[in-house]
Amino acid sequence: MAVATTAPPAVRPRRRRILYHVFMTLAALVWLVPVLWMVSMALTPNDALQRESVGLVPNGFTLDNFGEVFTVGHMLRWFLNSLIVTSAATVLTVALCATAGYAFAKIRFTGKRLLFALVIAGLMVPKEAMFVPLFLMFSDTGQQNTYQALFLPRIAFPLGVFIMTQFLSRVPSEYEEAARVDGAGRWRIFWSIMLPLARPAMASLAIFTFVLTWNDYLWPLVISTEREMFTVTTGLASLQSNFAAATEVGSLMARGLVGSLPLVVLFLLFQRQLIRGITLGSGEK
Repeated sequence: MAVATTAPPAVRPRRRRILYHVFMTLAALVWLVPVLWMVSMALTPNDALQRESVGLVPNGFTLDNFGEVFTVGHMLRWFLNSLIVTSAATVLTVALCATAGYAFAKIRFTGKRLLFALVIAGLMVPKEAMFVPLFLMFSDTGQQNTYQALFLPRIAFPLGVFIMTQFLSRVPSEYEEAARVDGAGRWRIFWSIMLPLARPAMASLAIFTFVLTWNDYLWPLVISTEREMFTVTTGLASLQSNFAAATEVGSLMARGLVGSLPLVVLFLLFQRQLIRGITLGSGEK
């Protein structure tokens, strides 16, 4: 007599959950290995790293590498530059995309679909293809090595316009009609009704913009030629191209960890908004 070997229906979801968590744990460990190696080298004296730099356990222990992050070189200035540029780009991008998203979602005007298609078509244009005209434009107007040259090209964010348009298009029109009955104008409706309802989308867009701007490397490398105007990414890259890359590896790793710290803090504080923003396009409300 044959014995049934099929698992009960209640056991299958449990096995799938176990396999899923095992796979995600392994994936997280693979991602954490370079980070742990970076932390290990940042806690290791530079003279020890000149002999051996392989291992997840520090070869010796020191905090001098972290003590020199802001006291030696231009790291403090680079950090402040990244903070100023990223904050300005985030605020302006969210404001511009929210306004454009409301217009595309709730206002009827001639050529709206064509204009929206042109905006979305901007997603297909590589940003590297615009470096030459952008550089010439800022250079000819004397804005090279300035803060506005670093953040202004980033505020035109087609993906942000799409996110805000999709979110605001799902807001019931009854809210807007009720506000009009009470005598509210277009800007009053946008400021008092639409923006509070769009906070999840705006928070997600702000996080995306902050991360992308903070990690941006190519455009700051093109538009900034003075070391005082470098951001964290271009500044750390410049350190790797000199003698310090061979003699001060621990200091470089400490600067890299401090430079990435704002992104880690941002994710820990706003991970719910980030996850919700990722699911905005799935049709959930």
